Amino acid sequence: MEMLLSTKGITICLFFFVLSLAAAIEIPLSVAQLPTITEQSHAQVAYPFDEDFTIKCEARGNPQPTFNWTKDGKPFDLLSDPRIVPSNNSGTFVIQNRGIITNFQGKYRCFASNVLGTAMSEEIELIVPSVPKFPKEKIEPLDVEHGDSVILHCNPPKGIPPLHIYWMNIDLQHIPQDERVSMSLKGDLYFANVEENDSRSDYCCFAAFPRLRTIVQKMPMTLKVSRFKHANDSGSPNAAVTKANFIKERKPKLLIPPESAGSSSSVTVIKGGVLLLECIAEGLPTPHLSWVKVTGNLPKDEPETENFGKILKIDQVTAADEGTYQCTASNPMGRAKHEFHVHVEEPPRWIKEPEGGVYSVGTNLVLLCEAIGNPEPTIQWKLNGMPIDSKTFRGRISAREISLTNLQLQDSAVYQCEASNKHGTILASANVNVLNIAPLILTSDGENYATVVGYSAFLHCEIFASPAADIRWTKDDSIEPLSTLRYELNKNGTLEIKETKKEDSGSYACWAANSVGKRAITANLDIRDATKLVVTPKNPRVLKSHSILLKCQSEYDSHLKHSFKLSWRKDGDELPVNSTEDGRIILDRDTLFISSVTLADQGVYTCVASTSLDSVTAESQLIVLDVPDPPEDLQLSENQNRSVRLSWKAGANHNSPINESIIEFEENRWEPGRWQELTRTPGNDTTTLLSLAPYMNYQFRVISVNAVGRSQPSKPSLRYATPPAAPDKNPENIRVEASEPNEMVMKWEPLKPVERNGPGLEYKVSWRQRGVEADWNEEMVKKHSLTLRNTPTFVPYEIKVQAVNNLGSGPEPNITIGYSGEDVPDAAPSGVSVDIVNSTLVKVFWFGIPRDRVRGHLRGYKVSWWKTKSMLDGKRHHPEKHFLTFVGDRNYGMIPGLEPFSEFRLTVLAYNAKGDGPESSPVVFETPEGVPEQPRFLRILNFDKDSVTLSWGLPKKANGHLTGYILQYQIINETHEIGPLNDVSVTNRSTLSWRLSGLSSSTKYKFYVKACTVKGCGKPVTEEGLTMAQGTYAGIYDGISTQGWFIGLMCAIALLTLLLLTICFVRRNKGGKYSVKEKEDLHPDPEAQSIKDEIFGEYSDSDEKPLKGSLQSINGDIKATESADSLVDYGEGEHGMFNEDGSFIGAYSGSKEKGSVESTGSSTATFPLHA
Repeated sequence: MEMLLSTKGITICLFFFVLSLAAAIEIPLSVAQLPTITEQSHAQVAYPFDEDFTIKCEARGNPQPTFNWTKDGKPFDLLSDPRIVPSNNSGTFVIQNRGIITNFQGKYRCFASNVLGTAMSEEIELIVPSVPKFPKEKIEPLDVEHGDSVILHCNPPKGIPPLHIYWMNIDLQHIPQDERVSMSLKGDLYFANVEENDSRSDYCCFAAFPRLRTIVQKMPMTLKVSRFKHANDSGSPNAAVTKANFIKERKPKLLIPPESAGSSSSVTVIKGGVLLLECIAEGLPTPHLSWVKVTGNLPKDEPETENFGKILKIDQVTAADEGTYQCTASNPMGRAKHEFHVHVEEPPRWIKEPEGGVYSVGTNLVLLCEAIGNPEPTIQWKLNGMPIDSKTFRGRISAREISLTNLQLQDSAVYQCEASNKHGTILASANVNVLNIAPLILTSDGENYATVVGYSAFLHCEIFASPAADIRWTKDDSIEPLSTLRYELNKNGTLEIKETKKEDSGSYACWAANSVGKRAITANLDIRDATKLVVTPKNPRVLKSHSILLKCQSEYDSHLKHSFKLSWRKDGDELPVNSTEDGRIILDRDTLFISSVTLADQGVYTCVASTSLDSVTAESQLIVLDVPDPPEDLQLSENQNRSVRLSWKAGANHNSPINESIIEFEENRWEPGRWQELTRTPGNDTTTLLSLAPYMNYQFRVISVNAVGRSQPSKPSLRYATPPAAPDKNPENIRVEASEPNEMVMKWEPLKPVERNGPGLEYKVSWRQRGVEADWNEEMVKKHSLTLRNTPTFVPYEIKVQAVNNLGSGPEPNITIGYSGEDVPDAAPSGVSVDIVNSTLVKVFWFGIPRDRVRGHLRGYKVSWWKTKSMLDGKRHHPEKHFLTFVGDRNYGMIPGLEPFSEFRLTVLAYNAKGDGPESSPVVFETPEGVPEQPRFLRILNFDKDSVTLSWGLPKKANGHLTGYILQYQIINETHEIGPLNDVSVTNRSTLSWRLSGLSSSTKYKFYVKACTVKGCGKPVTEEGLTMAQGTYAGIYDGISTQGWFIGLMCAIALLTLLLLTICFVRRNKGGKYSVKEKEDLHPDPEAQSIKDEIFGEYSDSDEKPLKGSLQSINGDIKATESADSLVDYGEGEHGMFNEDGSFIGAYSGSKEKGSVESTGSSTATFPLHA
């Protein structure tokens, strides 16, 4: 069995010493010893409602003691009455409550004896109370005159205290008491002087005995109060009473203490008890009682008075309360005094009690007994319950001391010392056991002890011996006593090993020896590893409503696995293992999870790990962060017309400092209920001076802000109204709008409510035509616009708007220039001409219209054009108009995306905000030939081992007269490397197929075909193919093409090809080695290349070249060329095809709308047009 008998060691000691233990250890019952009283009753009351009464007396000793009793100092036989039931092997007996038991009342004493001596108990008083009763008596009525003093006597019966006395009427209503009528400590009712309304026939005295559960009532008493009348006086009753009172008026006379006691009396009180001094006086008028301590001042805490000042009460009386007290009863007629000489006495109490013990033969004995009390107590010594006869006693005896020398075994006895005075008796016993025995080791042999490293170990060896034994400890097989710094032998024989180490494990032996004999026991000690703990995270800071997981990581000795326990505490209180009612806090052995953290979760969380040998803790303080509590106690001060000071108390910041406060206001004149921000204050400032606007009825609130967020708003402050004033500012953003030519609408931003400053806000609008000497026109309006009609078209005006209210006008307003309504331009541009740049691009020039013909703000010019016929076939086309817009005042523009080799017509017009002006006369121009588009298709008709036949279609658009075709081919392989390019010129423009010879067998080729005009060749169409192997004939295709397996094979190849094309398309979009850019570099479009080089500069790679005449832009960054204007020359046009053959689809696609040309895909040219 492992026993946990260890505490943490602090100091290290090195010593071995021999210690006497006999007197400090209780004598084992196996050793012969004197009797000792272990339990006894004290004063007891035999209540009539109890079934029986137990008188206890228990004692121990060896041999087993026998018991005897005395009653009132005489022997008492427990068998003398059948109602007494004694106990076996005990002095306790029970008295059964049957019949009359008054003869059992008395003082009992118990004696416990064996062959060595006798022990004696203290006196046990048994009180058998009688049932209290008032005697039956006839009480004569009391007839008194008005003003006399009267005493109604209660004379309560005797009973067990406490006694409570009440004066009531027959209806159990209390008799009112005051300075005139009061009850004495003995229960009598005193009237200092009677009045007529004191007359009644039911004065009843009730005596209550709570411990006896009894209340008794005395027979009712009658008191009749009559008026005093003179024999010759027949006046009014009031006059008689007044006269009687005058006759009866007298100075006070003390009733308690009575005059027979003299002017002074003595009072004795027990120390620690309650002092009650009573003075009751009669007299007319009613006397007033006062108290004074004659021999000195009253105690610092003024004594309590009761019963309307008639009783002086002092609790917990001390010697300082001794002295002379005087009571004085006074009224206008005189005074009466009495002095109380208070003496404080006390029952006996011990200063020195005799102490018994175990003594060895030949030693000396001294017993001291000393007590004090008032009066001084007498001391009496007893031996085994009998008075000591000094003549036969071989030792010395005095009032305070008994001594014996050279003790022998027969000197064993029980010595009693009894101290007595008139207030009580106290008893002290001393057992003197003279023994001569070998050591007895009371601790079991072979005990197993265990502790953990660093703690102290305690190995017990409890010994009883007489004479005293020498004790020593040894370890393992050594016979040498332990003598290092860490070993300490305690008085009770216990060996303490401080700050244990692993090597302290082993077997220990305790040796005890005296002159009589020698004994030894063994003990085994195991040292375990100490338990270690750490809680993570350490002191986390968590936002409110977030979650936190605390983990308790532990290490402990494997031997302690079964006793290892983990628990969690919060702020010292253990958390329940089961989760909380709301499920937020979950404990799972070494983890503590808190979801939706609240402020109440903040605190110190402690992980407690305990084993059978040690207990350790680790802490982590959880800090919960939250928005601040709302500010409180908003106060306004320093009131001014346009400012007020706002102060507040900041709420709790919840572990995140307040970095600013937001002050909001609400006013109920213009926008009731709407809170708006007024200002902010930094840091922890809790006061600020607020700038206010006139004519507002404010209330304020404050919001505190910390790193977590904003608090809830505070409660609003009291309202604060500012007086009205003239406006401080005028309206802003004054502008002129017009929808009709002969109209001018002046508008402005109205003043905000906070800017009005007073009632009756209006706007004073002033205007006059600019450059004309004329007076200002003025008009007052309440809204924020004013319309003028019949104004000249597009004429400048000077305009002013001033705010005005009932208290005055705002500052002098600034002048704003505005124009009256516009009309469309009434003139067309002139001198329109066209310069051909290339087959798809022209530059247009014109002369702008005069400023006075614009009739408004010139927005820009629009160029419209439409195709009339193709120069290739002379076919006329249905006119389809296109236009570009050129913003601003300019006289030229670039028109891109035209069809080559076509005839066009073109017009120009000016426009303003009102609309378009008239168009100029159409100008006719023709575009020159261009390069063709790519042929419609290219097919490989026949493969041979060294030749191939190609077939192609006509170009989609010839864009001029075809002059022939260029065929090109080159070897390609799986590494995407490109071989040398071979050219074949086909000069016959009607030739649409060609056989190429001299090819390598089993080789993959790429073929290109492009159409040409005098302007150059267009974009090629391409195809790839594989020549046949040696000995394979092309004719095989004719033989197998009709076979079913061949058709299936071709379908599979087609599906595989589709899959590969999809992969290639994805790869090409991501970029690859064999890029379209390389192909275009190999086969450039001469005309498109010339346009790029001459006008637009370089452009980035894309899957296709821009269509002829189109402009491609990356991020709008395009360089200007030497021979062409910048992109500013290009206007804003509509999205539309120029003709049905799709020559301009790449540049203009989508619906026909006004606006800029936008890209619709990766291969569509984009025109960033800026005027």
